Amino acid sequence: MGFYSCNAVLNSALPFVSSGSHHKLYFSGRRRSPFFVEESPRRRRFCCKCTTTMVVDKEEKGPGRFNRVGLTEEQEEAISRIPIKMSKRCQALMKQIICCEKGSFSDDMLGDWVRRMKPIRADWLSLLKELNNLDSPFYIKVAEFSLLEDSFEANPRDYTKIIHYYGKLNQIQEAEKTLVAMKNRGFLIDQVTLTAMVQSYSKAGYHLLAEETFNDIKLLGEPLDYRSYGSMIMAYIRAGTPEKGEALLREMDSQDICAGREVYKALLRSYSMAGDSQGSKRVFDALQIAGITPDAKLCGLLINAYSVSGQSQNARLAFENMRKAGIKATDKCVALVLSAYEMEEKLNEALGFLVELEKDSIMVGKEASAVLARWFKKLGVVEEVELLLREFSSNQTL
Repeated sequence: MGFYSCNAVLNSALPFVSSGSHHKLYFSGRRRSPFFVEESPRRRRFCCKCTTTMVVDKEEKGPGRFNRVGLTEEQEEAISRIPIKMSKRCQALMKQIICCEKGSFSDDMLGDWVRRMKPIRADWLSLLKELNNLDSPFYIKVAEFSLLEDSFEANPRDYTKIIHYYGKLNQIQEAEKTLVAMKNRGFLIDQVTLTAMVQSYSKAGYHLLAEETFNDIKLLGEPLDYRSYGSMIMAYIRAGTPEKGEALLREMDSQDICAGREVYKALLRSYSMAGDSQGSKRVFDALQIAGITPDAKLCGLLINAYSVSGQSQNARLAFENMRKAGIKATDKCVALVLSAYEMEEKLNEALGFLVELEKDSIMVGKEASAVLARWFKKLGVVEEVELLLREFSSNQTL
């Protein structure tokens, strides 16, 4: 039985090989017996701190059997999630990567794996998929290493995925370096890749660069798709200029291109939070024309726009229209209507609204109750309101 660090996971039945290191091999004298590898104290270098056990059999052609010794619970869990259908050569590298710490991962390890295992593109894709599923910090290192390997057979979409990855982390310089590397290798920069850059710039707050890149997409001379439009609309929303996003929405409509539900929702939210009831109503109508069925959240955004702008009557009307459409009233929506009444100091209308809710068996929840408590406390009429509610209720039943 041999004990050594995780960087030896890939060793097969061949003698232990390590450039520049001194090792002693102790054999038990029996045929096919495992051996013990001892590294010289002067040149002790480990891939990671954990100690693993490998049983090496001469008859095994692939990597040795990996026994879990000294692993953390997190590493155990990650190893257990490695798909059984994954090739053994990929499983071996996955286990080695899982055992590694951030400072111990190197390109040499991947290079050694490539020389020994001769992977094909399917192996690379399998590795990247699982590393991504595990949220491994080494995912991007493996992805970037693979781009330069002939066996990976890189294409433009592989570069686009890396740009997306850096965009999510707001690492714009790294995303731009990937774009430059893509150009240097002779790949054509298409609409998909530029759209990824628009999304990256937008998320990081570089709205002018996003607009410039969006114009570059138009210069390609190809029809724009909903992803490119949607990315730029989101950039305008983040920049605080939803009216520009709405203009793009109309441009899409003129070309019979439908935006996604999330784009409409983001645009509606932008207008709603600003208290722009007219803009909110336009977007709310547009999404219905586009065939998107409103839900309680979308209706709530419209009600909020009326509430923030002090239009309690329209807020109440939007609430009733929501219910007529068969959408269940949420406590959030009830609270928004009450907030609209509070803003205009219409206590009697608010009480009448509460009585109507009670008649329809709609319970006032935590959020709506908080609005009432705040309002009544400010007025100093908590006890009086309780009496008034009872009077309202009795009058409605007569």
